[in-house]
Amino acid sequence: MSIWPRALSLRLALLFALVSILVLGSIGLYLYQSLYREIAWRDDQALLGRLDRMHALLDDSASIAALRERPQLYGNMLGNRQSLLWILDIQGKALIEINPANLAIPRLPPAEAIRFTQLSGKTPARLAWVQVRQGERSVTLVAGKLLAERNQMLAAYRLKLGMALAVGALLAFALGGLVSQRGLRPVRHLADRAARIDAQHLHLRLEDHHPVSELQALSQALNQMLARLEDGFAQLSRFSEDLAHEMRTPLSNLMGQTQQTLSHPRTRDEYESLLVSNLEEYERLSRMIDSMLFLARTEQPRASIHAEALALGELVEQLSEYFEGMAEDRGLQLINQARHEVCADRDLLRRALANLIANALRYAEADSSILISSHERNGGIEIRVHNRGPAIAAEHLPRLFERFYRCDPARAESDDCGGLGLAIVRSIMLLHGGHAEVSSDDSGTCFMIWLPYRQTSVSSILK
Repeated sequence: MSIWPRALSLRLALLFALVSILVLGSIGLYLYQSLYREIAWRDDQALLGRLDRMHALLDDSASIAALRERPQLYGNMLGNRQSLLWILDIQGKALIEINPANLAIPRLPPAEAIRFTQLSGKTPARLAWVQVRQGERSVTLVAGKLLAERNQMLAAYRLKLGMALAVGALLAFALGGLVSQRGLRPVRHLADRAARIDAQHLHLRLEDHHPVSELQALSQALNQMLARLEDGFAQLSRFSEDLAHEMRTPLSNLMGQTQQTLSHPRTRDEYESLLVSNLEEYERLSRMIDSMLFLARTEQPRASIHAEALALGELVEQLSEYFEGMAEDRGLQLINQARHEVCADRDLLRRALANLIANALRYAEADSSILISSHERNGGIEIRVHNRGPAIAAEHLPRLFERFYRCDPARAESDDCGGLGLAIVRSIMLLHGGHAEVSSDDSGTCFMIWLPYRQTSVSSILK
């Protein structure tokens, strides 16, 4: 389960608050570090000044004892109870001491140059020391400053920074919520308009020219999806109507002939004739149902094929032998000029070519020839089935591969697939990553199927 809220406006407000915390926190940290370094530098400079002052007093005094007798000289120099001062002999014993916090005398290594250290513990302090000559002996000058006041000031500054950061985060969250609510108003408007589109209003579209560029791209994508849905819904409606029409015709024939026969006593021959006629209608219904089941399987999202290398010449030759009797009945000649090799499912490609050849035999002029050829085109193999016959009107060409579509329904024959043969061809080609086309003019009609050189979907055989 995601920790982020479901509302996009709330997510944007939280993200805006987090970004503000990071930015304000970075600025606050930078300012705090800058202040800390500035204060530490000023304290160190003050300690250096005190060491120089004490060194000068030692040079001006005859001895340490004389300097001890005049404490106002260095006492006035310190000026507050936060400062420390020691003058130590070589054994580390204090010759002069100003120590309001009663700190223990620190053990410091000899230092010919000024050095700094910081004492931690209950009473933190900053020390600077240097070893100098006073007459014939060496002494160590130690100047220091208690850090309690500085730490208290920095703690107060950190508290104020934290409070400012918290208030800034709350303001950023509130302002981010207002900005996101206003910024997402076009999205809500788009959602409201999309919600009004249903099955009865698929013709409605979203705004193509949206003032927000990101939503314009989304609107265009949704409009394209709606166009596809509208086409699919219209095709489904036509399919339902065509299916009802195709199923009604043989069922009406069966019912009419049976009722008429049963209305009066008949001879045995008449009953046998009725059964033969009914059997033809049953076979027509069976072929139609088989074709519809095949189309349903091929159009499933997980449908797969078993692709293999096939010699087109050999495959077309086998089909030519199968259709030889039908061709001879009409005085037609099948000419095989397919010479290439393709990668496809053998059974599916045979069925597609068989449908095209059967269609060509059905509509070709008598005593003409049907040419089956193959050509390389656009990175694949194109197979053409050309027959001489009346030209198909241009308005029919885009719809020839639709289910149950016929240019002339009155010319339907009892042995066809109910207007599903070309639809099966298109489905097989789409399953192989190819496509099907048709062209028709005075020279005849040519159906073309195109297959890529290699298939990307290679799996089990589609039954």
